Amino acid sequence: MSDAIVLLSGGLDSSTALSLALRAGHEGVMGLAFRYGQRHEGEVEAAQRVADAYDVPLRVEYVSLSSGESVLMHKSAGMPHMTYEEIESSKGVSPTYVPYRNGTFLSIAASIAVGVGYDTIYIGVHAEDARGWAYPDCTPEFIGAMQNAIYIGTYHKVRLVAPFQYKMKHEIIELGLKLGTPYQLTLSCYEGTDPACGKCPTCVSRLEAFQKNGVSDPLSYEFDRYRAGTGRGVVAASLDLNRMLGENS
Repeated sequence: MSDAIVLLSGGLDSSTALSLALRAGHEGVMGLAFRYGQRHEGEVEAAQRVADAYDVPLRVEYVSLSSGESVLMHKSAGMPHMTYEEIESSKGVSPTYVPYRNGTFLSIAASIAVGVGYDTIYIGVHAEDARGWAYPDCTPEFIGAMQNAIYIGTYHKVRLVAPFQYKMKHEIIELGLKLGTPYQLTLSCYEGTDPACGKCPTCVSRLEAFQKNGVSDPLSYEFDRYRAGTGRGVVAASLDLNRMLGENS
């Protein structure tokens, strides 16, 4: 049997990765979240909710990262209301990219894994993050390099798993629905508001992915073009989700 650490931001992708790790049959699973000077505390709070729902421990590490030009690190900076596709088609990396964040997180996770005797690390990066090199530390090239570095640097004791590396967000949700991932507890909005803004890149991507699955997002949104004018709200969304979970159980 093996034990796993899951990088858990409280978002949709990492929460699905936690569901998958638990289903994989690891003897022990631990969530790992970070406070790195991000725009809001909602990430860690959501990570704790998801960890509690699965009754797994959550370790929170404090890290000092360079903010660069990332709007995720500057509370006064205006958040772009763009789709992932619009960000990827623009010149350069995404305005929400935090320099080498995943590299730092994975290095810390590897050190912790060796220290506590765990042999697997899960990260929820996916193909939409990597597309167009909007987030270079989510690309297959980067993840492949980190897999080699972690395996070699831990004397072949720890492996990095990126199960969604070649999946789109709607495919992750499809899997998560089958696994019963508690999406109603997650947080994706870059603004960290409740209701979520519905206009930042992660809100748009998330709403589109749920729509492709024919299921309403269980979160409430300030703006949701898929439910605008339909009279449908978070209650109806939760009913849709619960019904689909029942069908897949």
